[in-house]
Parts: sequence; structure tokens; C-alpha cells
Amino acid sequence: MSRTALYEIHKKLGAKIVEFAGWEMPVQYEGIREEHRAVRSSSGLFDVSHMGEIFVTGPGARAFTQWLTTNDVEAVKEFQAQYTLLCNREGGVVDDVIIYKFSEGEFLFCVNASNTAKDYEWIKAKSGGFDVSVDDRSREYSQIAVQGPDSGRILGKLLGSGLTEVGRFRFGLFKWRGVEVIVARTGYTGEDGYEIFLPWDDGPALWESLTDAGRDYGIKPCGLGARDTLRIEMAYPLYGHEIDEHTNPLEAGLGRYIKLENGDFIGRDVLGKSLEDGLTRKLVGFEMVERGIPRQGYEIYNGGHVLGNVTSGTLSPSLDKSIGMGYLKSDAAGRRRVRIEIRGTAREAEVVDFPFYKKEAN
Repeated sequence: MSRTALYEIHKKLGAKIVEFAGWEMPVQYEGIREEHRAVRSSSGLFDVSHMGEIFVTGPGARAFTQWLTTNDVEAVKEFQAQYTLLCNREGGVVDDVIIYKFSEGEFLFCVNASNTAKDYEWIKAKSGGFDVSVDDRSREYSQIAVQGPDSGRILGKLLGSGLTEVGRFRFGLFKWRGVEVIVARTGYTGEDGYEIFLPWDDGPALWESLTDAGRDYGIKPCGLGARDTLRIEMAYPLYGHEIDEHTNPLEAGLGRYIKLENGDFIGRDVLGKSLEDGLTRKLVGFEMVERGIPRQGYEIYNGGHVLGNVTSGTLSPSLDKSIGMGYLKSDAAGRRRVRIEIRGTAREAEVVDFPFYKKEAN
């Protein structure tokens, strides 16, 4: 089991530690509900050092990244980030990643913790014929995320006014206590927020500094539990739930990140043909009408016919209702009422549009 550089801080704060993707990680501190609501109303602090950092560098970096991923790398400017997918030749999702472009010859792939080793081997194996180097530098970086409407004010105390130049899905290089840090503005919560990549051993000091800077804003340390409820409210996919190597990302509603018209990439032909032939299922969202919390693997059905399965579910702290996502067969995806089998009992649910949480309405 691996531990991040912040492990002792989590223990000192009384975090409940769980195994996640081979790491000992905090799932909660004060409580998922309180941590979730802190992010929605002010700010929360996350240790995401378990995420992977894989660098692709060299004269062929841009062309290789374009061929390797489904989105349009040509549209990415320097110091801009892009959400994209790594697909296999069958059109399944190897991983969903965020790429950061430093220059035409240097890209950082931020990958899911559970897939770091697999992604590294996949990227390296596909790099033949391109003039690039592929390096897994995950153990060199701590990564801390500060999320919430007050996140910019809090981080600005440490980094100064230059932070305002970092727009959404962009990043910049900053000096903090003489250390160069990468500050990105992407996020996985539906709120404004920043991710700071910095040398591994400097992670604890930055965590403490952010805690001090955010004290007047009510900043709270947040674990994986709140990270999950926040992303479900926004209907963001999680690898191993909504997507995996056998998932067609078009069925997962990720078509806007798949640019079939922009030349070749791995899996393009299969994905294009699936559109021509018609998708067999669709990811939908639902709210429980009757009591019960949907969980991954629960069956979705109606009239005695199984229509699909739940991929994620939770009791939403923002909405005070049970919500979930799951796949339905295409011919059933237009239904507005379904039933979820929860612990042997059929519970009624209503199919609703994504995202579940809409900030302007709250």
C-alpha cells in the first residue's frame, strides 16, 4: 500500500483512512455531508497526490498526443488543459485524462490513480514511430486541490494577483517559497477550483499554508467521499463506474470529447461505425421517487424487464434526495419512470436530465 506525503497530516486530523487504488487515502474527516457542503458554499481542500503524472516530450509530442487521444489537440494552446480520452482499438476507454500543454514538445497527462501503471505502459507501447519520450513522474509530485467559490481568494493569498490570469482549463507556473509549482484550474466538483502540482516533499507545507489561508473562509479538509458525491451531482464519469475498457464513450455521453472529424486516432473507426449502426445503450440520470440509495450494480427495470444497471449513486447533500446514474438499453432510454432493485425491493425512480445539481438554481 502506498501513502501520499500528506498521510501523517490526515491521521493527525482524524481522517478515516481507506484503501483506494493501492493507496491509503482519507475518505472523510468531519463527515461527507459537511465536507461536501463546504465545497459548495466556500472551500474544501483535497489531497489528490495519488493521481498519476505522465509526461510526453520530444519533437513528435503534439502529433503523438493527437493520435493517442480522442479530442482535438490542435485546438490546445500553450498553458491550456483539455479533457480527453485514451481509447483502445475496440473503442473502449483505457482512461479519461486531462492533458496539459506546456509547448509543442511537452505534454503532461494527469491520469486516474487506478490506471497510472497501465496508462504508462499503454502510452509507451504506442509511442513507436514517434520521436518522443514517455516518463512516469507520478512519485515526484504531490497534488493538492482547493475547490469552491472562495478557492481563488484563498490560493491568491499564497500566490498573489497573478493567479487571476489562470482561466478555466488553463494553468501556469508559479513560485511558492522558492519552489516552482504548476497551478491548474480544472476541477472535478462543479465549483471553481485549482489543482497545485509541486515536489512530493513540499506537499505537507502547502497543505498547512492553505489551511491557514482559508481559516477565515471556513475551509475544510475533504476526503474521497465528498469528492465522489460532488462529482455524481455533476454527472461526471468515474473510471470503473461509468467508463472502462469495455465502454463505448459515446454511450456514456462523452461525444463532445470525441472529434471524429479531426483525423485518425486510436479507436476512431470503431466509434464512427457505432454511430452509423446506432448505439445500443445510453447513460441516464435518475432521482429516487421512493426511499433508497442506488448503488453500482443494482438492476434497473420496468414491467418485469431488465433495462440496465446502476453505475453510481448517492444521497445528494446539496439536493437532499437520492440520485444515480446508469445505463439503459437505447429503446428504453426515453422512459421517464423506472424501478431500481434495492436490496430485493423495487423502488420507483424518475429519469432526469444531467447535471443533477445546477448552481444557478440553488
